Amino acid sequence: MAALTPADLRAAAFRTLTPQPSLQAALDHMGFLQADPIRAPARAQDLTLLARVPGYRAGELERRYAELDAEEDMIPNYGFVPRAVQALLHPREVAPGRVELEHPGLLEEVRAQLNEGEELHPRDLAAALGKGRTVNAWGGQSSATTRILGALHYRGEARVTRRVGGVRVYGPATHLAALRAAPLPEAERLHRTVHLLAALYGPLPEASLRYLVSLSGFGFPHLRGELKAAFKVAVKEELSGATVDGVKYVWTSDQSPADSTAPRGVRIVGPFDPLVWDRRRFEHLHGWPYRFEAYTPAARRTMGYYALPVFSAGRAVGWANLKLGGGELDAELGFIPGFRQTAAFRKGLEAELDRYRTFLTASSVNGLE
Repeated sequence: MAALTPADLRAAAFRTLTPQPSLQAALDHMGFLQADPIRAPARAQDLTLLARVPGYRAGELERRYAELDAEEDMIPNYGFVPRAVQALLHPREVAPGRVELEHPGLLEEVRAQLNEGEELHPRDLAAALGKGRTVNAWGGQSSATTRILGALHYRGEARVTRRVGGVRVYGPATHLAALRAAPLPEAERLHRTVHLLAALYGPLPEASLRYLVSLSGFGFPHLRGELKAAFKVAVKEELSGATVDGVKYVWTSDQSPADSTAPRGVRIVGPFDPLVWDRRRFEHLHGWPYRFEAYTPAARRTMGYYALPVFSAGRAVGWANLKLGGGELDAELGFIPGFRQTAAFRKGLEAELDRYRTFLTASSVNGLE
């Protein structure tokens, strides 16, 4: 077999954008969908689904969440998983957090309120049990009761039932009770998680998969060491791999890069999409560094607040900042040095931006002159 090339790997990575027949099929196929609250022009989870579900509309996941086989949980990051994947994550053994130590006995009170009904809004809980405020994970202030609800969610005792204006509403996670009583074998849980990550983000550098597995310690806080051991076994005995340009890549046995078809057309994806999530792979395969700059001071940004990578025939050739205002979609585009915009590229770009216009229910697109 001929040696693999970066072009082979780009084509293999692009298979992650294979259209799925439905929203549920996309969730099942991915296994994990990273979430992010920034909306520019839509939340990360919606941008990722737009790239895979024909006809998807912004906010559809939130609107249809209650009817889907989907739960909010944590693997390498916070996001959405089917229940079959959530079963790998629980039971989760968690040490008491700061809010629990600062407010002894509050967890039991919140647990009692949670188990009294089918749903519990943080606002209603705070009104009933207001106990002051505590520093949240981002350094701001958050109600202690809301933080306790989040802790119970992380423990697997609560689940997100829906969102109201972006606020999570919780209910008892009765579907996880059986797992607390009889969890799946530990080795199976860790093995399947490593392979899920390799399939979702692969093919990717071995070092990048190691980083994803390390991040997944948030999903398995009491099994971090065992998870790293499962990664080592997977790389040594289970995953396929090859060295390309001095970089060791790995992938699942059913994802051979040699079988990939060269991508065509123009695509724009979100900054947390599996296609671009690994910046190490991005720079190696496309020859330039893509940066997510939402948390970079404005004066130091080189691409924009929420730049979305732009691809032409599988190559990353630039970025787009999309803003929705007054019912119109404004597009600010940037391209790498030397990229020539052909008539075919412009036609493909217009079609892709029109897809975003429909996704966002905008009336028109500005910025293509």
